[in-house]
Amino acid sequence: MPSYPSAHVTPVAAPSPALPGPRAGTPWAGRMFTALHDRKLVYNACWEDPALDREALAIGPGDHVLVITSGGCNALDYLLAGAGRVTAVDVNPRQNALLELKAAGIRHLSHPEFFELFGTGRSPRAHEMYRDALRTDLTPFARRYWDGYIDAFAGRGWRNSFYYRGTSGLLAKGLMLVLGLQGLGPHLEELLAAPTLERQRHLYESRRMSERLRAAARLASQPLALSLAGVPPEQRREIAEEYAGGTVQLVHDGLDAILGRLPLADNYFWRAYITGSYTPDCCPEYLKAANFPLLRDALARLDVRTTTVTGFLGRARAEGRDVSKFVLLDHMDWMGWRDQPALAAEWQAIVDAARPGARVIYRSAGLHTRYLDPVHVVHDGRTRRLADLLHRHPGLAARLHARDRVHTYGSFHIADLP
Repeated sequence: MPSYPSAHVTPVAAPSPALPGPRAGTPWAGRMFTALHDRKLVYNACWEDPALDREALAIGPGDHVLVITSGGCNALDYLLAGAGRVTAVDVNPRQNALLELKAAGIRHLSHPEFFELFGTGRSPRAHEMYRDALRTDLTPFARRYWDGYIDAFAGRGWRNSFYYRGTSGLLAKGLMLVLGLQGLGPHLEELLAAPTLERQRHLYESRRMSERLRAAARLASQPLALSLAGVPPEQRREIAEEYAGGTVQLVHDGLDAILGRLPLADNYFWRAYITGSYTPDCCPEYLKAANFPLLRDALARLDVRTTTVTGFLGRARAEGRDVSKFVLLDHMDWMGWRDQPALAAEWQAIVDAARPGARVIYRSAGLHTRYLDPVHVVHDGRTRRLADLLHRHPGLAARLHARDRVHTYGSFHIADLP
């Protein structure tokens, strides 16, 4: 097992590798998605439930966790779970800039100040905090980015929250507008305030909300809306092929489960998008006051890299470092039907850099991940089908997936390497 230095590792903001360009003849939706992803902050928060990840991964002090950065929330959660090291990688440097800003806030702000920015999502002192406490702690790219975008935290009123910024936040704001026009705004507030799940279900059914969610589901299923949410054409195609009723039905069923079957009392994911903010009792673990000093001490174990999973793993292996836990989110959906050679190269890099018995978790918009079937890797000098190499845990994955507070994915997968 490799040892890692306890000193702070300065986040690295390397030049951003371009995402694979659309193939010849790709429809305008594909070009739009690529343009948005190449130029914008997409995720202002993570949309993967880390409570499930903790159970799936059983993170301990000996673990080196590799995670795709996204909003950075879950990388911080894994530190709180006790990981010996967390490496966050993303090809979009703006996502890493967000994690860097959070890390700088943890180091240099008080908890009330930090919660103003990332809990309330806005502060009249945002510019002052950035100038006096945060800016000098950032890498050059992150500094340039936030120099031009710190206004995202300086809005007045809940409609101008940071959680309505970024492309996913813009979509959330549009959804809340549609639901408000349907008169559902007060009903959503009732659901959030329900003291028990039974009361929440009663309100949901008595207000006939399931029927009234169709308009929001149709809006969220349009190509532009899905691109804003970070869903590329490949994922939409997968949903259409595998989910009865297609994307509209998937979105509707997800909203139906979130509002009508799962408790909203601790669902900070949807609270932020419904209200524009978290509360001290309903927020990610990294925002809780009791965890703040623990997280400040743990930041020395965080590394942030702007690169691909394959690119990082190649360097890690050359440096004699291995990874015991891989959190791949849903990005293989993006690669699976678009760039099979890149997908195979990534899995070869995972196999090569994985600690024996390493665990991998990933999500998919579809019910199956058929794009993994053709993948072959070399292990112990033999070429093997990836599907034969992985030891899957479908029962555990299904049980955890049923409790997912985000409920926007079609499936959740857990697998071990030999």
